[in-house]
Amino acid sequence: MIRPLLRLSTLAVVAALGLTATARAQTPPAGDAARGAQLAYTCMGCHGIPNYKNMYPTYRVPKLKGQHPDYLVVALQGYRSGERSHGTMHAHASSMSDQDMADIAAYLSGGPAIAPDANRKAVGMPPAAAQVCVACHGNDGVGITPLYPTLAGQHPDYLERSLTEYKKGGRKNPVMAGFVGTLTEKDIKALAEYYAAQRPSLETSVKRVTRFSAR
Repeated sequence: MIRPLLRLSTLAVVAALGLTATARAQTPPAGDAARGAQLAYTCMGCHGIPNYKNMYPTYRVPKLKGQHPDYLVVALQGYRSGERSHGTMHAHASSMSDQDMADIAAYLSGGPAIAPDANRKAVGMPPAAAQVCVACHGNDGVGITPLYPTLAGQHPDYLERSLTEYKKGGRKNPVMAGFVGTLTEKDIKALAEYYAAQRPSLETSVKRVTRFSAR
């Protein structure tokens, strides 16, 4: 069992992360999955192919089915603003309105997100470093609010890359940078493997979509 966060107030951590996420996203607009299916034509070129890999640096693109759609909007806004460093994602997100993002997120998340469950048992023994993660991502890697990402079953190489970017500044989030700054490369790898093993798992959406044509 994971002990309470070392020398940290869980409520303070949750409040700080909530303020950070709210400042960037506020309340995302309601998403229209049907419209999102049309707009997500380009997205599916990477996110709709199981185990598809980013060319350089090489890691598998994230699974999005089962993810919180509100978090996906936050992520897209981060790519649009440059808070997240990724040339291709920035180019795509720069052309999107907040409503476009909400619609695409509603589609790519694939319906109801994986829900937190206090009775769900974690898979395996959590690494010691997980003590800095549970306040927001739970013992089983499921984000406790719609603005926090679910990590359960995500590709371990993607999780490792994401944590490394927070540590090195490729993703600019002061709260995450503070936590990840205390982690070693070994810690990051252990966390990525642990959360990737959790169930229920995020999945890759492989549904076919049709190209959107405005009228």
